[in-house]
Amino acid sequence: MRQDGLLVSNSTFTSRPGAVGEPPEHYGNPFGEQRLLAEGQSVVELADRAVITITGPDRLTWLDSLTSQALSGLQPGESAETLLLSPNGRIEHAMRVIDDSETLWLLVDGSQRQALAAWLDRMRFMLRVEIADRSDDFLTIGSFGDLAIPVAESHGFPLVWSDSWAAVTRGGHQYSSAENHPGASWNYRESLVAIDADLSGHAASGSLAFEALRIAAWRPHFSSEVDDRSIPHELDWMRSAVHLNKGCYRGQETVAKVHNLGHPPRRLVMLHLDGSEGALPAPGAEVSLGEKVVGTVTASARHFELGPIALAIVKRGVDAAETLAVASDVGEIAAAQEVIVPPDAGAEANVPRLPRLGAVKR
Repeated sequence: MRQDGLLVSNSTFTSRPGAVGEPPEHYGNPFGEQRLLAEGQSVVELADRAVITITGPDRLTWLDSLTSQALSGLQPGESAETLLLSPNGRIEHAMRVIDDSETLWLLVDGSQRQALAAWLDRMRFMLRVEIADRSDDFLTIGSFGDLAIPVAESHGFPLVWSDSWAAVTRGGHQYSSAENHPGASWNYRESLVAIDADLSGHAASGSLAFEALRIAAWRPHFSSEVDDRSIPHELDWMRSAVHLNKGCYRGQETVAKVHNLGHPPRRLVMLHLDGSEGALPAPGAEVSLGEKVVGTVTASARHFELGPIALAIVKRGVDAAETLAVASDVGEIAAAQEVIVPPDAGAEANVPRLPRLGAVKR
């Protein structure tokens, strides 16, 4: 059962000692839960997830033609990530994809569930595909490493999506110039289990633990980082979800133009926050440089090693060396930038500029 796109929490988690929230945000020890989750010793309930399936012989080539990732060659049991873009390149949906030889499984945020399923159903035309919403049949469990979770199977394949964020995928591109990318050790996966599965034998971490680890790994998430203006370049999402040489798809022209000739108008940045006041900015909090608002916080958390951190979208031209200020309930919080997408990202074609007509040559 779901309410407002959220699955009603599995009692295995809500009945645990110390559980706070439904689904639980933590169980009384957020920092300890982060460590356990990062070390592959616990699981996290992801009640904000939904599941859509595509069956039929045309499923892979059809979704390949609509979205940003190369999917036509996806092998049974393999994972991928793809984006559905608007005609002008804005991100409309994000999908985590598994194929089992007969069915394509789309793991999506619950807020996307109805709109995405309806859009895909309208786009079937005469192709041999069928769309179904399977969200009420499964619970999505997040984990790191290889835990013995009671994973559901389909056609002999476990329904486990393995995140490729640890490295640039084939056909992708990374704008970050970090020598040691924090996502390099990101061995995250999402598993589908039966809605009534007994997970009492597994240690649990709350959603706050997962969010802190995600922010620290610079991992974009649709429900947090995407707004109605977002393009993949701004979030460094071309690292895992865009294939630059796959051929035509909706929004491809914008992706190619910005990547080869232009610059993304905004950029994702991680902020190290002054923790002296003990406050965290809420999603949507304004980010300022002096008197000028230059961006917005998308997510924030307290990390067990890094302290208070946040992800924010800021204007491309903001000097990466500047200390910013973030609005909060206790006043402005000083924030040092850690660059994810550099201000000069894009223009990868390095096309030489032609002189203006009539310009004097020197």
